[in-house]
Formats: sequence, C-alpha cells, structure tokens
Amino acid sequence: MRFDRSLFLHLGVIGLLLALHFVLPAYHHANLARIMVLAVFAMGYNITFGYTGMLSLGHALFFGAGLYGTGLVMVHLDWPAWAGLIAGLAAAGLLALVIGTLALRTTGVAFMIVTLMFAQVGFLTVLYFNDYTRGDEGFVIPQAVRAIGSVDFSDETTRYLLALALFSAAILVQLALVRSATGRVFVAMRENEERSRLLGYGPFRYKLTALIISGLFAGAAGAFYAVLFGYAGATFVSIQYSILPLLWVLLGGAGTILGPFLGTLFMFYLIDISGSYTSAHHLVVGVALLLLVLWAPKGILGAVRERWAQWLP
Repeated sequence: MRFDRSLFLHLGVIGLLLALHFVLPAYHHANLARIMVLAVFAMGYNITFGYTGMLSLGHALFFGAGLYGTGLVMVHLDWPAWAGLIAGLAAAGLLALVIGTLALRTTGVAFMIVTLMFAQVGFLTVLYFNDYTRGDEGFVIPQAVRAIGSVDFSDETTRYLLALALFSAAILVQLALVRSATGRVFVAMRENEERSRLLGYGPFRYKLTALIISGLFAGAAGAFYAVLFGYAGATFVSIQYSILPLLWVLLGGAGTILGPFLGTLFMFYLIDISGSYTSAHHLVVGVALLLLVLWAPKGILGAVRERWAQWLP
C-alpha cells in the first residue's frame, strides 16, 4: 500500500491539536478553539477563491447566516442546540444557492461587487430587524440552551473538542474534495475557464457547486461559533468579516488545505501580541502583509509548496 504523506500530514496536524488540548494554558486553549472555528470559515472562502479563482467580498453573509440562523431560533423559538445547528447550516446553504445563481451571471470585478452588495444587504437587514437581532449590540445565547443532553457546549473542554471535531471534518472533506474529479475541475476553472468549457465542463454549474460548498463551510463555522461562544452580533456580517477570510487565505497560502488555518493563526496572534504594545495593531498587520507580498506572494504554505514540498495539496 502506497504511503499517503499528504493524508499523514493532515492527520498529524489534527493529532497535534488534540495533544495541545491537554497542555495549553486556559487563555491559549480558548484562543485556539476560536481560531479553529474561524479557520473553517477561511477554508470555505479558500474553496471559492483559492481553488476556483472567484474573488468574493460577500462571505460574511454566509458566516452570518449560520450564526444568526442558529442563534435566533435558539433564543426566540427555544430550539435545541442540534436543531439550531441544522437551521444555521440550511440558511447558509440556501443563501449560497440563491446568491450564487444570481451573482454568477457576472464575472471578475463585477462578481466581486455583486457579492459585496449582497453582503451589505445582509448587514443592513440585521440592523433593520433590531428587535430580534439587537443590531450592533448583538445578543447572548443563554447557556441553558447551549447543550445537547448532558453535553454542555459552554464548557471549555467540550468547546475545544467540538471546535476540533468541526475543524477535522472540514480538513478531511476539503482534502477529499481537492482530490476528487470535481475538485480538479475547480482548479481547471481557475487556471483556464475557456479551455475547461471547450472540454465540456460548464463553468456555471461547477462555480455554483463551489460557492454552495464554500457557503456551507462558512455557515457551519458561523453556526458552531454561535453555539460554542454564545454570541451573535452585526460585526460578524460587516465588510470586515468579508475581508478577513481573504487576508487569512492570502497569508497562509491560497489553494492549499492548511494555508487558511496557518493564516488565521498567524493573524490572530499578530493582532493579539501587537495589541499589547500599541494601539496601531492594524499598521503592524499591514506591514506584515506588505512583507508577505514582497517575499512570499503565494503565502506561507504556498511558498513552502513552491520551494520544498510540491506534493502539498
């Protein structure tokens, strides 16, 4: 049986994150749980941008659909956590289908602008229905409903392990997708859409599929964020959260499976550490991005793949 070093690497990362659960201090333990959930959001964006070549500025809408789809039904309808998670995932998938069907009638810069407009509509909708969403202030999901049976999602150990379970599932699903025939068509669309069309692959169909899968990843991240951290606010649907996954993917390496995680981890701690020394932490992030563009334009893992490990997916 042939040794699959790519699968071994990704399983090794999952194993390392599991081991860290037992040794990390409380502060970094909580941070890493949050990073893993946000990394799934970035992985979803990577499917659209990194593998299929579509630059979207509206992915905060899918994350927000998962977040509010879960939070609202748990708070206002008293749905249990498991039903809330399903509702959030369904809301994100449905939005991705509808928006993809409309937005994919455009390409390039026009597609970017249309997705941004849809995201802004979502943001303004959250603000408009202030009585339910609490607008910018947001709302807290009571601890009592953040549980399935005796499993309390607000418990630190449970929260970390569930974040790791979500992250692990996202890693393995994306690895399988990238290696599948559909994933190879996504990459072909990114490299040369016209040639793919001539070979019989309809761009609309495959791009819509990529956007729906991407929306489901983002929605799952939003739904789990609501249940694990117990908060939903309009900030998560703002333009900031459409730009952040793009930066995370660019930092870690677009078109790589582990790149979004590395980018999320790097930027989270760059802001955290620099923020303890200066209020101008955004300037520090800007300088880091500038250096990255100059010395590693394909991102951290992209540079590693280009120079030393061409086998990385």
